[in-house]
Amino acid sequence: MSAANQAGAPAGHFDNKAREWDSNPVFQDRANRIADAIRAAVALNTSMTALDYGCGTGLLSFPLKDALGRITLKDSSAGMLDVLREKIAAQDVTNMTVRQADLTADPLPKERYDLIYSAMTLHHIPDTEHILAIFHTLLNPGGWLCIADLDQEDGSFHGPQFDVHHGFDRASLAAKAGQAGFGPIDFRTVFEIIKPQADGERAYPVFLMVARKG
Repeated sequence: MSAANQAGAPAGHFDNKAREWDSNPVFQDRANRIADAIRAAVALNTSMTALDYGCGTGLLSFPLKDALGRITLKDSSAGMLDVLREKIAAQDVTNMTVRQADLTADPLPKERYDLIYSAMTLHHIPDTEHILAIFHTLLNPGGWLCIADLDQEDGSFHGPQFDVHHGFDRASLAAKAGQAGFGPIDFRTVFEIIKPQADGERAYPVFLMVARKG
C-alpha cells in the first residue's frame, strides 16, 4: 500500500512509516474494501498467479491470499518489506514471495501473471503510460489488472510536500489503459477517505479500475 516508486514522496517517508502502517484503521478498512471489490470483479481461483505492486506491508494481499495461488509482492521501500516478511513468517504463509523492486527502473522480470493489483500506488508513479504498458507486458493473455487509486483532486490530499499526481480523471485514465492494450475497462467507487482540511472535513473517493488484457 506504499508507493512502489517513491519519486514523489519525501526521502525515507515510507520506511519511516512502516512500523506503524498497519495500526491505522483507515488503511486496514481501505484494503479490505478494495479486496472485496477485486473479488467481486474477478473470478479468483488458486491456480492464478498474482503480482501486488506497491505492496507496502501486504494489507491488500493478506485478504486475497487464500483465493489465489502464488503471489509476488513488490515494493521499493525496504522498511515496508521488512514488516511484510515478519507478517508472512508469523502467519506461516506459504504462497507469498517478497521482492524489493521498482518496475519503472529495473529490468522487467521473466515472470508473467494472471492478475496484477495495486492500491494507492499509481499516483506516486510519474509516468502513468509507462507503468500501464509494463503491467500489460507482465500479464498473461486474458489477465486482469486491478488498480485502486484516488479520483482527481485539487492537491490537498497529500499537500505540497509530495510531488505526485493529484488523483486521476477516470476517462483519461481509461484512455491511457486502452492505449496500453487493455479492454474492456470498468470503474467503481470502493472507498472514501475523510481527511480534515482548513475548511472542514473533505471526502476523497477511491476508485477501482478493472481492465483485462486481450
